[in-house]
Amino acid sequence: MKTIKKNVKIFIIAGEVSGDVLGAKIMREMPDVKFVGIGGQNMINAGLKTLFPMSDLSVMGISEVLAHARTLSKRIKQTILAIIHEQPDVVLTIDSPGFAKSVVAGVRKKCKLQNTKFYHVVAPQVWAWGAKRAGKYAKIFDRLYAFFDFERPYFEKYGLTTVSVGHPIADGLDKYKTNKSNEKIITFVPGSRINEVKKLLPIFHKTIDLLGDKYKYVIPTVETTDAYVREHVAAWGLQPKIVSATDRYNVYANSYIAVVASGTVSAELAIMHIPTIVVYKMNPLTSVLAKILVRVKWVSLVNILMNKTIFPELLGKRANPQLIIHWIEKLNSSTVRNRMINELKRADSKWVKTKTKPARLIATDILNQI
Repeated sequence: MKTIKKNVKIFIIAGEVSGDVLGAKIMREMPDVKFVGIGGQNMINAGLKTLFPMSDLSVMGISEVLAHARTLSKRIKQTILAIIHEQPDVVLTIDSPGFAKSVVAGVRKKCKLQNTKFYHVVAPQVWAWGAKRAGKYAKIFDRLYAFFDFERPYFEKYGLTTVSVGHPIADGLDKYKTNKSNEKIITFVPGSRINEVKKLLPIFHKTIDLLGDKYKYVIPTVETTDAYVREHVAAWGLQPKIVSATDRYNVYANSYIAVVASGTVSAELAIMHIPTIVVYKMNPLTSVLAKILVRVKWVSLVNILMNKTIFPELLGKRANPQLIIHWIEKLNSSTVRNRMINELKRADSKWVKTKTKPARLIATDILNQI
């Protein structure tokens, strides 16, 4: 049996809420490791003293990134210098591939850390943006943890050791699948990034106004958007219930229908078998470039994994109250609802790799490499 090195130090980085949740799980699987880096409330609760607020990195979309270029550039430089100062055994970046790649490339260019390894969790979606991009990650990372087997060949082709661990959001969600309410609750999730929320919240407001009081409405928030959502919803005529992220799974489980921003939440709802409508409103420039560059038919992971439309996707101009209501009315049909739920059940086997939780697989593998 290999002896695990003592006094291990890991510089861990998460730039989004989903990465923060996974980062905290990984940290708790390595109680004897010293962690430094960047994270949100979940990682802070797990013992991390974050270098700066994670919300500074929660930006998505080409034009949105450009608008925040000065802040991101400052944070990249700050992170590079912190890594060089800390001299960790491992730099572990979670998702946020643009920021992660910039930081790791910057460290390698500025200083050769002979004893530091660079690992990344969540395979960048090169299958959507261009398979050749995998080569750029292979040049700077030493190891990659992917959620799905189909992702491995894209990176192994370029010599990057890739370990598939299953999707961590499947952990513990089984207990919520039968916790359904008899009430017709529609849950609206405007996203975890403030730029997403600013675009989708007005659409959700109009949708609720048009639907009226025949449903109950709930909006779960995350720490980065909670204050903004509460402030704006306070002025609405029909007031949805606002709940914190810690209660979101109970909210999802009791949802009749969910209307959500594209992202991790749609995968969570797929695993929980909740009928869902996926919406996304991009900046016009981002939307045009995405149409040119993106090479997949869908944005929802369950649709991609099953190679069919299970969750309807209303993107760009189609993300409007009228089409959302159209799909809500369709999902009132027991035939349409049951068909969607049965498709979600068929997708169950796609999410889980082994009985061992992904966070534990990642933690064990990291320690075995040191």
